[in-house]
Amino acid sequence: MRTLSYLLIGIVFGITMFKSEAASWFRIYEMFKFDAFHMYGIIGTAVVLGVIIVAAIKKFKIKSFYGEPIVFEPKEKRFWGYALGGVLFGLGWALAGACPGPMFTLVGAGFLPILVVIAFAILGTFVYGLLRDKLPH
Repeated sequence: MRTLSYLLIGIVFGITMFKSEAASWFRIYEMFKFDAFHMYGIIGTAVVLGVIIVAAIKKFKIKSFYGEPIVFEPKEKRFWGYALGGVLFGLGWALAGACPGPMFTLVGAGFLPILVVIAFAILGTFVYGLLRDKLPH
């Protein structure tokens, strides 16, 4: 049952990404050239909603969809690690024209060359898994 709910949420997410043009390579290109506000508006809205929802979860002790408590653990402050990760993520996003969420949306929309990007994303995840114990966390 959980798998079906995740699949339905993913389908709704994909439709939303496609209809809002957040999966559009052109919109991402515009964003990185600072030519349009479209993507910044979408990302900014997501950040503001995320802050509000997390605050509500903490204040009202909201449980997960399955009745489990939601726990937020504090993260270590490692500026350079986050900065390097952000630069690598941004470079990959700019080169591929898609971040991980819209990659699968683009496959569903019929843009099959994104399968190359997905293959390398999976390879990168596999390599990370191999190196995880050797990396500073």
